[in-house]
Amino acid sequence: MLLCHLSLKVIIVPKTPTKSQRIQKTARFAAIETLCRLERTRAPIKPLFESLAEECRLAADDRGLAMNIVYGVLRQRQYLGILTTRLCRHPLHKLDPFILHALEVGLYQLFFLDRIPESAAVNETVNALKAARIPARLHGFVNGILREAIRRKTSLPAAGKDETGSLCLNHPTWLTDRWQRHFGEKEMLRICACNNREPLLVLRVNTSRISTELFRDLLNRHSINCRAGSFAPEAVVLPEYQGTISLLPGYDEGLFQVQDEATQLATLLLRPFVRGGFYLDACAGLGGKTCHIVQLESEFDLHITAIEPELHRYQKLGENLKRFSPAACCATRMTSLQDFAGHSTTQFQGVLVDAPCSGTGVTGRHPDIRWNRLEEDLQRYQAAQLDLLEHAAGLVARDGLLVYATCSLEPEENLIVIEKFLENHGDFHLADPSPCLPPEAGRLIENDVFCPRPDETIDGFFAARLLRR
Repeated sequence: MLLCHLSLKVIIVPKTPTKSQRIQKTARFAAIETLCRLERTRAPIKPLFESLAEECRLAADDRGLAMNIVYGVLRQRQYLGILTTRLCRHPLHKLDPFILHALEVGLYQLFFLDRIPESAAVNETVNALKAARIPARLHGFVNGILREAIRRKTSLPAAGKDETGSLCLNHPTWLTDRWQRHFGEKEMLRICACNNREPLLVLRVNTSRISTELFRDLLNRHSINCRAGSFAPEAVVLPEYQGTISLLPGYDEGLFQVQDEATQLATLLLRPFVRGGFYLDACAGLGGKTCHIVQLESEFDLHITAIEPELHRYQKLGENLKRFSPAACCATRMTSLQDFAGHSTTQFQGVLVDAPCSGTGVTGRHPDIRWNRLEEDLQRYQAAQLDLLEHAAGLVARDGLLVYATCSLEPEENLIVIEKFLENHGDFHLADPSPCLPPEAGRLIENDVFCPRPDETIDGFFAARLLRR
């Protein structure tokens, strides 16, 4: 029998990539999908975006572009809605959310991002639809509207204007009406205009490690334009920087923190510090104010405690403390103020309550806030704030100090909270903050409270010093 041995060559043929595999989820896709998730959840924009940027594996430059687009769309949402209404025959509320937000993203690039060629803005936005597996017929729909916008650019309402040529405030009416009642029309318009601009980056220098002057020299040696802040002594403003914060010189060494000037000044309201005194950051969050107090620890030999109930923030608090001051003597606990007050036997010379609030003072830095809040939310926040103050009051030593702070512009969360608290706590009184602050900050004080409204380097804020007799 003749045996035939056949030599078989195995050829591996690569699989043809699927359509979804061929089309990358780019910066535009991430921007559109972030806006969709924001609409569905009303969650804070930053963690939504960070999660999606990781899903899409965006490079640093693409991450920066996507964030710029998302925040820009939120700052110009009403104006972009006017454009979309003029260009689209279909009622906007009937459009698929991804299509509507794709139009916002495309129009924002065409009208506000001069460095992006018009053809690239259109093509990349359409490619995002493909990555999302949106039906092909809708690709042409979006492409047509964006190209129509290019053709009609000179006849459409100018940036920041509505159909009548009046200012487009890009804020919900309930909020602008309140600000007009409280501050007057001129100031309301100024606040809205300020909120609609991209805020400047402000740092607080860790003066326990480097002087403000030497830190500015360090930035200048790296060709990073900077200047001193307007109010806070340790503030440095970077008016042009658009890069990643962790790439700034001195980040790993803990030479600075990102912190607005209002927040920097709020920590100073704990002054004068008692040497060897006990101080509590009762709502520590990510630890910006905690690190600022730690900065003063070696000078005054302070005993510092910081508490934060939410796991992610508590972890970030630990990371920031470690980077900023590895040898700092700061006790941290993952607990709520209510639980802490029920078990603590320590009386503190200073307690800082930076209370959760509506955040209407920082809607320029966090533009999602203006669309996520409702007027009826204010009473809910007020009840929580009064509860925090009630528990904090019992932790304040005799002749001690309680500092109450919010990043809100609304009286319901600020002066009214203080008035209600003082009605029930006769052993506390409101103290003038002027001696604690630099002279430059004097104009930010009204009726014995620190209450700046949004400006170039400072957020809207409120803080009151409550002394215990």
